[in-house]
Amino acid sequence: MILLVSHYLIPMSTQSFSFRCIELLQAYASNPSLKLRNQLVELNAGLVRKVAHQVSRKCAEPYEDLEQIGYLGLIRAIERFDTHQGSAFSSFAIPYIRGEMLHYLRDKGSMMRIPRRWQELYNQGKKLRKQLIEALERLPYDTEIAKALGVSVQEWSECQLALQNRLPISLDALVNQSQDSSITFGETIADPNYQEIRQLEEDKMQLQRAMSQLEEKTKAAIECVYLWDLPRKEAAQYIGISPMTVTRHLHKGIEQLGAIMQPQAA
Repeated sequence: MILLVSHYLIPMSTQSFSFRCIELLQAYASNPSLKLRNQLVELNAGLVRKVAHQVSRKCAEPYEDLEQIGYLGLIRAIERFDTHQGSAFSSFAIPYIRGEMLHYLRDKGSMMRIPRRWQELYNQGKKLRKQLIEALERLPYDTEIAKALGVSVQEWSECQLALQNRLPISLDALVNQSQDSSITFGETIADPNYQEIRQLEEDKMQLQRAMSQLEEKTKAAIECVYLWDLPRKEAAQYIGISPMTVTRHLHKGIEQLGAIMQPQAA
């Protein structure tokens, strides 16, 4: 499934980006349509590109493939977002986008970074093996495949080992199943970063609650600059204000967030 999304930024002259997004989400929640969904996908495409860039630096998958998978996560977020919960859609959508990419990588077994040359060599070797089986009428030796590929037997062996063992066992494989419950292999693995992740989740929830108390344009300025990493000039075009006003909203928003969150941190 391939989703084509425009990469052009469309400036908004009167309404803030955040307000426009909520407006479309409310319309979609009351009367879902493909047209509204596509508008929401295009409006929030920057979130997908941002996460795709982050994930692509940590794996061997091409950025373009991750971006396309990320749009599936964005659509899931659009379908499940509750406009009455008070949190920013961007904060809600990013875990869905990243989760879709990581799920794809886990299923494909590409979380371990494999040199691109080895990936190409492995694919060439598989095709060559089939050709040699037909020509020799037997299974070819690794020495024969390596010679035909123009590499050493050692490199061909290491290449096969790396590519074949990217996913030794599925994390969804059941290790214990009873009538009342079942346990997967992934659930038995201890997470050394559990406390850190839990603290980050609590901080994120506090920030979402604090963000919901800001004025619309102040909230939009913070989301565009700090979440989307947009230059202030582009953020100004999105929101429909001047770059100088964006800067004032950022200073104002940071001060307000600090005041709102300080009692919670104490």
